[in-house]
Amino acid sequence: MKAYVLRAFGPPEQLTLMDIDRPVPADDEVLVRVRATSVQPYDWHFMRGEPYIARLMGGGVGLRKPSIAILGADLAGVVEGVGKAVTGFRPGDAVFAMIKGGGFAEYVCVRESELAPKPKNLSFEQAAAVPLAANTALVALRDEGRIQPGQRVLVNGASGGVGTFAVQLAHAFGAVVTGVCGARNTELVRGLGADAVIDYSAADFTRDGQRYELLVDIAGSRSVSVCRRVLTPKGTYVAVGGPAGRWLQPAGRMFAALAVAPFVSQRIAMAEVTRCTRNRENLMALTEFIEDGKLTPVIDRTYPFADIPAAVQYQEEGHATGKVVVVTD
Repeated sequence: MKAYVLRAFGPPEQLTLMDIDRPVPADDEVLVRVRATSVQPYDWHFMRGEPYIARLMGGGVGLRKPSIAILGADLAGVVEGVGKAVTGFRPGDAVFAMIKGGGFAEYVCVRESELAPKPKNLSFEQAAAVPLAANTALVALRDEGRIQPGQRVLVNGASGGVGTFAVQLAHAFGAVVTGVCGARNTELVRGLGADAVIDYSAADFTRDGQRYELLVDIAGSRSVSVCRRVLTPKGTYVAVGGPAGRWLQPAGRMFAALAVAPFVSQRIAMAEVTRCTRNRENLMALTEFIEDGKLTPVIDRTYPFADIPAAVQYQEEGHATGKVVVVTD
């Protein structure tokens, strides 16, 4: 099979298209023919090995060389074969999953416990946009944010991969949603279910006097101490991401957020979906929202498999609206 292999930390040019052996599923694994995948900051961190502090932390980036040879944390595809202990899937089934790596290949083996049936009303391209980003939004709102109907929720970074899902999910949970984004995306965010939209180039959401029970901070454009001003006294701040840096960020910003948590009345939390043990359960929950028409992926651009390095480079620029998807067919 063909796969993009990463042999050393560096720019997208380090992703080399190679012919390698097709994987063989273990007893509890399913062999999936990848029909589509997506690219995201998660891939960037493993490709660049940045921030450098991540190489010293648990999480598997690798110290001197990448720990993941084939990137790609999202996949949508068709079951090609199953291990002898697999009972829930059979060849021909359409599936999707969030995995640690392997999506930048024509085939990948996935544990049955991590795989879910593809939403019936999504194409493979659309389904590949869902797993990591929508799962992150779900964890940020439901698990860490403890969202409740009627709450006022602010999503900072509402037009990106996670943000477009967060706005829709917050609306589906019955919250009153305000999204922060750039001027070119205000109508999009409003159309996703935001009750109000703030153009960050024209207004500062930390100074408009509004208060929220929950702030999901994806953009990381303001410090935690400043963001706390917009929360009610018992409000919740959830850190999701932020601008990347070579040495510390966005990890440093998240650590700073958690450091102040014991000393303030508001709740400070971090959405770390890559450590979540309920990914398949979450995908099933997201499928309900999708098939009920309450959640739809927003796709900025689609690239062919041969152009994965270009797709990664575009995503690195940080201006994508919604998701960047790669199709293998």
